[in-house]
Amino acid sequence: MKLAINGFGRIGRTILRQLLQAPRPGVEVVAINDIASPEECAYLFQYDSTFGPYPADVIARDGALRIGDTATALTQESDLRNVDLSGVDVVLECTGIARTGDVASRGLTAGARNVLISGPSPAAEVTVVMGANDDALGTARVVSNASCTTNALAPLLKVVDQIGTVVQGHMTTIHCYTNSQPMVDAPRGDLARSRGGAQSMVPTTSSATELVNKVLPGLGNRVTGAALRVPVASVSAVDLVVTLEQAFDEKSFRHALQTAVSRSPVLGWTDAPLVSSDLRARPESLVIAAPELRVQGPQARIFGWYDNEWGFSARMIDMATRMATRG
Repeated sequence: MKLAINGFGRIGRTILRQLLQAPRPGVEVVAINDIASPEECAYLFQYDSTFGPYPADVIARDGALRIGDTATALTQESDLRNVDLSGVDVVLECTGIARTGDVASRGLTAGARNVLISGPSPAAEVTVVMGANDDALGTARVVSNASCTTNALAPLLKVVDQIGTVVQGHMTTIHCYTNSQPMVDAPRGDLARSRGGAQSMVPTTSSATELVNKVLPGLGNRVTGAALRVPVASVSAVDLVVTLEQAFDEKSFRHALQTAVSRSPVLGWTDAPLVSSDLRARPESLVIAAPELRVQGPQARIFGWYDNEWGFSARMIDMATRMATRG
């Protein structure tokens, strides 16, 4: 399977780091495109403030990004249609700007077979979250991988609904700061989001609320959601409170949830009293924190951790593999 990465930012670089550190048989990144200079691309891959320095030399030279013994074509085109992507199975569209059909389909015009967008996009033919609506992929060629929080929440909601049928619920994501926030106070349109992301806890909205309705229609509209951005560089959390159709005691609900999680390809479980930094570089979409579980009759509170960069990037690779190998 041949992949191309368009947009070598946090997700693009994390995808490549995963594939180099834990190679998947037959999977190869053959092209990288980003408007930043080759030197910046090399430097930001080599030295990562979240995941640490890459353990090999990284050099941009002669139109390629050379990482250890590998060399990958590196271009700086603002329009992906100017890049020859003939033979590429999936373009990982990680620029964050693929919100119109024109931009989202540029990878197809360049010669690739499929495009997978690393975020919500109204231009996608379908939004698919592994562990939630895997069967929705079909033959779509432009697909959204939703958001990191949707990837954490939707599989959890699905298994909880199967255990006890969700009547209603509310999710709060406690989310690390991102590049959409200023480091110090600066205009951002949204007044609260204009405050320094590394200095305050900032209440805001979460796109996961709307996206879960797309991914799990009929279930998603029973759950509301909000976000709290916190001054942490990586790893976020989902705090979900639901009311179920039937009452449970905590022991039976815990057993049912742990059994469902063990059968999920994207959910994890921990009995340890962990903090956010312990979950850095975990590949699961969400890791349920068992010590935080609370059940009182029909009401359950479930708390889970997710590395919003590493886990989401792992799902991008999984989804790209599924798109490239479907019959």
